[in-house]
Amino acid sequence: MCTFSTIFHPISKTTNPSFIMGSFQKVVELENEIVSVTNPLDSDELRRQGHMIIDFIADYYNNIEKYPVRSQVEPGYLSKRLPQSAPNNPEPIDKILQDVQEHIVPGITHWQSPNFFAYFPSNASIAAILGEMLITAFNVVGFSWISSPAATELESIVMDWLGEMLKLPKPFLFSGNGGGVLQGTTCEAILCTLTARRDQVLRKIGRENITKLVVYGSDQTHSAFQKAAQIAGINPKNFRAIKTTKSSLFGLTPESLLSTIKSDVEAGLTPFFLCATVGTTSTTAIDPLGPLCKIAKKYSIWVHVDAAYAGSACICPEFRHFLDGIEDVDSFSMNAHKWFFTTLDCCCLWVKDPSALIKSLSTYPEYLRNKASDSKQVVDYKDWQITLSRRFRSLKLWLVLRSYGVTNLRMFLRRHVKMAKTFEELVASDKRFEIVVPRNFSMVCFRAVPWVLSLGKNKYRNLSAPEEEQANELNRELLESVNASGKVHMTHTMVAGIYMIRFAVGGTLTEERHVRGAWKLVQQQLEAILCISV
Repeated sequence: MCTFSTIFHPISKTTNPSFIMGSFQKVVELENEIVSVTNPLDSDELRRQGHMIIDFIADYYNNIEKYPVRSQVEPGYLSKRLPQSAPNNPEPIDKILQDVQEHIVPGITHWQSPNFFAYFPSNASIAAILGEMLITAFNVVGFSWISSPAATELESIVMDWLGEMLKLPKPFLFSGNGGGVLQGTTCEAILCTLTARRDQVLRKIGRENITKLVVYGSDQTHSAFQKAAQIAGINPKNFRAIKTTKSSLFGLTPESLLSTIKSDVEAGLTPFFLCATVGTTSTTAIDPLGPLCKIAKKYSIWVHVDAAYAGSACICPEFRHFLDGIEDVDSFSMNAHKWFFTTLDCCCLWVKDPSALIKSLSTYPEYLRNKASDSKQVVDYKDWQITLSRRFRSLKLWLVLRSYGVTNLRMFLRRHVKMAKTFEELVASDKRFEIVVPRNFSMVCFRAVPWVLSLGKNKYRNLSAPEEEQANELNRELLESVNASGKVHMTHTMVAGIYMIRFAVGGTLTEERHVRGAWKLVQQQLEAILCISV
């Protein structure tokens, strides 16, 4: 058999060009014979392999509780299991799925596990999964209306639907001259709105004065805000993370915002953007929108509200009051991919003035020109976001809204809140633990109290460090032991010098038994650390 090595070996004596080309042709024919496959989009093969994938996914969910919630692998594990290069010839889907099961699944932290209580939820649903299948199958690139009219128009419709569910003021909806757009993440939503406001201000004061622009948030505002400010060219010295305290439940107070703004104005700086939060990442704290907006309006500051996690709950009437004052903000975002049963990624952003985004983010090269866009009668979402290309995200959100309806979505959310209340009650019933901050939604922040250090024959009893430091270290060890068990996964935060464990309920498969099981595990691990015999 002739191979590439015999043809092109550097010391080969065979140099006849016709021989080389003839041999090359034989190799190509041989490879074509070996590699002969059907068209990559053959519908029969799609149906056959698709059934196998669906069965694999269904089996994964059936068995998900058998896996350690947090992956137990070590860094670099996968390179030791997989080949160093891609295969030359095709491999059957059943072999690939076998490798997924044996090599990929062990390296997954199972976010859809009913025992996943870490970070914030990123829950899924049948509707969202099937919606993703449709999105991927159509595979449209909906940067402009003409590139796929349905992708644009469905997004506009769905964003008005969801805005109405949240009782957003009319100016945020397309029906009220505002509008909504689906971004990838909150990071993108904040960057787009911050950039729009930056350019509005610089058109008035001159681009050379960008170093005078100041942005405001609290020390509890998500780090996405700081990243957005950096990307937008805001002087890092002009990023204000205003201190919050336990007395205000770690919400940004109007008094502290006002005093900070006044100091900046006196220093000759230009305040221009405030990022307020409804449901902070650390503790789900609430910034009071109404009072903050009154101050912002006085100084012509754009107010963006980040409700990435908590926004979903606000479709329930009993939580809607957390958005009081929203009528005075300029933009609002929430992540449907967190707690709204819509798979990643799907960040919903509404703005009162879409033209602000368009003026900052629009490009219109000749190769994209078309009559529809020229008419100014259609939405071209490429001008509402950072990237040009975009996915048909609205399709999965549409499936979620239609498959479950508002009534069921509210019921799902309330069920999670109820389970969080159950966990809260369990913590409160054990004097060795405390709730560190009040629960607002479906997340509980708790810790083992400092005085438990005096119990048992534990290693902390003989340490000379301050009690709070020891308590922090104890809770850090407690969390790690819980997670190392593989039975449950939680995460932590540190606020006002207090290390606390965050227990966020939001998994689609989570039931009360999982919540009670998690609490029992926490108790057992504490007793083991303190060397308490039960």
